Amino acid sequence: MDQKASTLPQTIGILGGSYNPVHIGHLMLASYLTQFTNLQSVWLTLSPLNPLKADSTELIPDVERLKMLTIATKDAVGIETCDIELSMPRPSYTINTLDFLKRRYPRRRFKLIIGSDNWKVFDRWRDHERILEEYGVIVYPRPGYPMPDIYEDGVDVVDAPMFNISSTFVRRAIAKGYDMNYFLPRGVYDYIKEKGLYGYINKDE
Repeated sequence: MDQKASTLPQTIGILGGSYNPVHIGHLMLASYLTQFTNLQSVWLTLSPLNPLKADSTELIPDVERLKMLTIATKDAVGIETCDIELSMPRPSYTINTLDFLKRRYPRRRFKLIIGSDNWKVFDRWRDHERILEEYGVIVYPRPGYPMPDIYEDGVDVVDAPMFNISSTFVRRAIAKGYDMNYFLPRGVYDYIKEKGLYGYINKDE
């Protein structure tokens, strides 16, 4: 290995979300990014409950979502759980999260990961220009949001596979009694059943 290359700061991708719940699409995207880009790791960064959000009534407590993330990433290579936003002042802004991580881990470099849906409104994000200049953004395709041609410094576009699965779909399917075992990371569905989350009912009881 090139000794000079080994001394370069590790580049971490920050993939934020409510993870309500985390599903295989999240893990597959993170795995793709660690293997097919220059990211050494992807941190699944849990966003706290936001009472102003339209779907906040369906958002289960932070501690439950964090537990499922921890289960999902326990044996994952290059994918970790980050709970830093849970201890930060609210409302939480992405630029504050990135700045906090930079201060806490000065030997690492952080890049924000967002979908093409969020890129459409990225110019409305707080300090979006500073995010581009100081951290950089990786944009991946989302169903229904064609990837635009982006010629902007600080932006990398990746042709990651699209996964037409959402946490909303999983929650509603669980509530209707469908088996979501193959839609969720190993151990997560067992936790949902054990805790009776998202309206799960044990039909065998």
